[in-house]
Amino acid sequence: MPTYDYECDGCGHTFEEFQGIHADMLTKCPECKKKKLRRLFGTGGGLLFKGSGFYKTDYRSESYTKSEAAAKKKAKESSSSSKKTESKPKKSSD
Repeated sequence: MPTYDYECDGCGHTFEEFQGIHADMLTKCPECKKKKLRRLFGTGGGLLFKGSGFYKTDYRSESYTKSEAAAKKKAKESSSSSKKTESKPKKSSD
């Protein structure tokens, strides 16, 4: 249920009211009891995105994802082969 902002044109009192969407607008001010109450336009609650979200990388083309996977595989292979060729340091004798 949304929260609506109201303001009285008679006394200037402003307040928020928690009402259902289909509820009638309030017309009587709770302070001065005059029927000069009007609903104000509010900014609303806004949107909340929870979770990982949506990014432009979520919907990449199939060719892009294949080439990206191949590049990662190639990088992994080259790093593992460089580890094999590294020489171990010689221990010095005391």
